[in-house]
Amino acid sequence: MRIYVTGGGIGFVGGHVVRVLRERGADVRDEFVDVLDGPRLERAMQGCDALVHVAALYSYDAAEAALARVNIDGTRTVLAAAARAGVRRIVHTSTAGTCGPVAGRPATERDGPPAWELRVPYKRTKLEAEKLALAAGAVVVNPTTPVGEGDTGPTPTGRMVAGVARGRYRAYVPTTGLNVVDVHDVALGHALALERGRAGERYLLGGVDLWLGDLFATIAQLAGRPRPRIRVPYAAAQVAAALGLVNRDEVRLARLPMFFSSAKAARELGYSPGPIEPALRRAVAGATGGLR
Repeated sequence: MRIYVTGGGIGFVGGHVVRVLRERGADVRDEFVDVLDGPRLERAMQGCDALVHVAALYSYDAAEAALARVNIDGTRTVLAAAARAGVRRIVHTSTAGTCGPVAGRPATERDGPPAWELRVPYKRTKLEAEKLALAAGAVVVNPTTPVGEGDTGPTPTGRMVAGVARGRYRAYVPTTGLNVVDVHDVALGHALALERGRAGERYLLGGVDLWLGDLFATIAQLAGRPRPRIRVPYAAAQVAAALGLVNRDEVRLARLPMFFSSAKAARELGYSPGPIEPALRRAVAGATGGLR
């Protein structure tokens, strides 16, 4: 199978997706083309059987216009180019954030984000991009919080890991948490979605639900650092955000535990994530230069 992967395989998740697809015998084209350059995208996809659209702007600091340009307009341009090139099979990389979180339980593909989170430009633009992909008949994958080696950008997740591993984070909001997953499992989930996913369906690719205090403690232990011990009530975090001391959108997203279920991907794709500590160990090594 000949597959075009957007983003040139240079992003954190994209690079791992390209590696896994090649390991599984695919002929991968990963020439970097701007997602707004329709003619060049069409040429890059000529002769391809499938498209994996993984390129996106993952940021809580970027301007909304930039996020919309890459995540929404870029997705629209990529999908149109694929249609002109005759590409029939599409996997679109979204985010678990379009499926939740939901109060009191892990969210599933049947859920959606709470209204207040749609004030976050990243989440809003990814949701709009996902709608475009579903309308085009794509298989959508929704990774939770990938960690591992190669997050050199870094992503907001990579910055969080580095902050704890380098001792810069001393506090945390104890009432929130994350579903954390090995980036290797996320990459394999993309390949499984390409092979087995149903068009027009979403598949959460997650790992393990961890309260933020437990996650930070694990990262700190792997880095040989004291664990962050200052418990900050969510209301206090909101005040800090209003004062500009912390990122407002990241605080907004911490209102509920970001827990998710990958049962559908397990059932339909054969997705089976492994333990998270090896991935966190690799992420910490990357963030600290391998030094304890």
